[in-house]
Amino acid sequence: MEFASKLIHCDETPFKLVNDGRSPNSKNYMWVYHSLPKYDAPPIFIYEYQLTRKADHPREFLKDYKGILMTDGYQVYHTLEKECPDTLNVSGCWSHCKRRFANLVKSVGTKSKTGTIAAEANERIAAIYHVDNMTKGKSDEEILNNRKASVKPLVDSFFAWIKPIYESGGLDKSSETYKAVQYAVNQESYLRKFLNNAIIPLDNNDAEQSIKAFCVGKHSWHIIDSKNGAEASAILYSIAETAKANGLKPYEYFKYVLEEILKHQDDALETYIKDLLPWSTALPDSCRKQINK
Repeated sequence: MEFASKLIHCDETPFKLVNDGRSPNSKNYMWVYHSLPKYDAPPIFIYEYQLTRKADHPREFLKDYKGILMTDGYQVYHTLEKECPDTLNVSGCWSHCKRRFANLVKSVGTKSKTGTIAAEANERIAAIYHVDNMTKGKSDEEILNNRKASVKPLVDSFFAWIKPIYESGGLDKSSETYKAVQYAVNQESYLRKFLNNAIIPLDNNDAEQSIKAFCVGKHSWHIIDSKNGAEASAILYSIAETAKANGLKPYEYFKYVLEEILKHQDDALETYIKDLLPWSTALPDSCRKQINK
């Protein structure tokens, strides 16, 4: 597979598959890979069904990829980077880091939300977001200059503050605060990646939004009956979400594509497939969402 995107967002989510030959409590996984125009590629969503959450799956999918992989802190991705240090650059997600502390702050309820490690960490990460967002939409040079001059000191200060807390041994290792602090410290090298590359975002929220459509769906249908059904779902989600990302109406797009394929039954696929891709300018206006002016 040929990859044009300089950066790919990746995420995965578990779901229930009835007939997979395993125990009733076994989990199956839907993976999603997502590119955006700002990474020199069309907006594409590729969903892939897999039986497990093992490294074998992204390893196979990304075997020819050379670029940046934006992910959460799942160790599988870090394993892939260690296997391909010259071609794969894994960047960490500040949103995942912040969420752990933010959830602790929310759990306090009506009690004071200040003076705790979680509250301090949450505020420090929020400051990193705030300063980095000041150059949102600016040139790569402006973004990188801002990160080096203003964001990096905040990141340095965050880790200079949190690492002694982790290393002191004073936290209960069974507590959620300890787990949040441990996550932040262990992810430091990946969380710092954005500081040296303007195209790397602070978080993997794009991939989380990508997988959200599938997550919302599974709350409606709850289960998929078979492996064939899971693979078919991955294909349909890939086409529908990519169509929407390219400003198309999914139903009209599906209808048009199927009709065109019937017209070209005797033609080689490569002679007409490019005109049917979701980002093709050859698609009729009937497939496109109306843009409000």
